[in-house]
Amino acid sequence: MSKTALLFAGQGAQAVGMGKDLAEKFPPAKAWFDRANAALGCDLAAICFNGPEADLTKTENAQPGIFLVSWVAFQLLKEHAPNLKFDATAGLSLGEFTALTAAGALGFEEGLRVVRQRGKFMQEACDATQGGMAAIIGLDETPTREVCATAGVVLANLNCPGQIVISGEAEKIVKACELAKAKGAKRALPLTVAGAYHSPLMAGAQPKLQAELAKVKVVSPSVPVISNVTAQAHGSAAEISAKLVEQVTAPVRWEESMRALLAQGYTRFIELGPGTALSGFMKRIDKTAQMLNVADVASLEATVKALSS
Repeated sequence: MSKTALLFAGQGAQAVGMGKDLAEKFPPAKAWFDRANAALGCDLAAICFNGPEADLTKTENAQPGIFLVSWVAFQLLKEHAPNLKFDATAGLSLGEFTALTAAGALGFEEGLRVVRQRGKFMQEACDATQGGMAAIIGLDETPTREVCATAGVVLANLNCPGQIVISGEAEKIVKACELAKAKGAKRALPLTVAGAYHSPLMAGAQPKLQAELAKVKVVSPSVPVISNVTAQAHGSAAEISAKLVEQVTAPVRWEESMRALLAQGYTRFIELGPGTALSGFMKRIDKTAQMLNVADVASLEATVKALSS
């Protein structure tokens, strides 16, 4: 029996217009956007649908926006493919909160509010530090680790074979890119981000996030949810909160997480939320895995059709 995992998008997937066609075509989708606006006391839906891009890219808007669009995609998929059974969830960085909410560990409003606050706390940490990130393309993990050690930066995202993201002080990232190219990286590209996510420079956000998580009820998920920190299923409710705090400065072990699911017999993965980055990673991790996605009306219809065939 094949097993299905739901994967939830992370920051960077945001795009002006995300979720708009879903809200226009499906009244239940619009209702979720309205509910989110009420929960946050601001018009997050308008920022998702209309931008401007400068506002959507702000961490405190991008994170809850992606969470919301991913959640709406999940709800519509359940409605239009009622026989769908999923056996695990996972999400990239902020997507881990969506994955936990989809598995019932957090309530929708609570998850949304925590993610909004997480984005705010991370933006504050970015503003207090001079951080940056870069994608290292075509260099294996071991030489990339050597580059990080020499330059004084850290691994932030181990996404898939040939794509690793590094994080740290901006001037050290420039040096790391030069070192990576010298070691044989095909490309070393500084990323347009607010700061050094998943690095010690984000430590200022951790106590604030911990305090925020202490205010919400976290329960054991209904299906395994893979932790970015351990690349294994989350444990108890208390451990979930601790790992979500740790995740702010820890590397995202995405490739390892996907390989763990593949080793457990997962053959079908459905990416929920804007963009198709996670689908792209999976193609480089295991070409044989079935990869579907729901980001808009067309991809929802295509995925529902594929699931019914």
